[in-house]
Amino acid sequence: MYLTPQHILLAGASGLTGEHLLDRLLSEPTVARVLAPSRRALAEHPHLDNPLGELLDLLPQLNGPIDTAFCCLGTTLKQAGSQEAFRAVDHDLVLAFARRARELGARHLLVISALGADPASAVFYNRVKGEMEQALRAMDWPQLTIVRPSLLLGARQEFRLGERLAAPFMRWLPGKYRGIKATVLARALWRLALEENNGIRVIESGQLRRLGR
Repeated sequence: MYLTPQHILLAGASGLTGEHLLDRLLSEPTVARVLAPSRRALAEHPHLDNPLGELLDLLPQLNGPIDTAFCCLGTTLKQAGSQEAFRAVDHDLVLAFARRARELGARHLLVISALGADPASAVFYNRVKGEMEQALRAMDWPQLTIVRPSLLLGARQEFRLGERLAAPFMRWLPGKYRGIKATVLARALWRLALEENNGIRVIESGQLRRLGR
């Protein structure tokens, strides 16, 4: 069964995947409104509502109705500066966004996690992602779609040395471990948003590449 999202809440619209997803959403004739809070101003569009500021401060001010929410939030340990700061974004802020989206009426949440997410992982990054997924599951969303891409490929505004060095090799790895272009992930997210499958779905990177072709 298919639904057409019309009123959308998007977090992370200025990030690598978020900016491609925003372009996709604003190009869809059925989308009436995209509410995309961000730190810096986004390009104006008649269907874009772009409150400016820190997301955590903006969340109580956001208004609905919203039917679909996309969460493209994410940082790195190096960018965050500490494990605590990383958790504050990739766990705490994601959950705060999800709670507010639900309060505004959203029935479907699509969230970007990561390959290898596991709350029992010995790797801090994967453990935080897994704990975030676990907490979202406990919120009892009517429809929750968790996507686990491999390394995202594309031109970022900020320089990430590790990703720059790994990207050439990630293009040739097999299956779900192969890197995925942010444009492909954005297309996959939109297609997943059109599907109504009540409950929880976890979509791995290989399937995301097929969906985003």
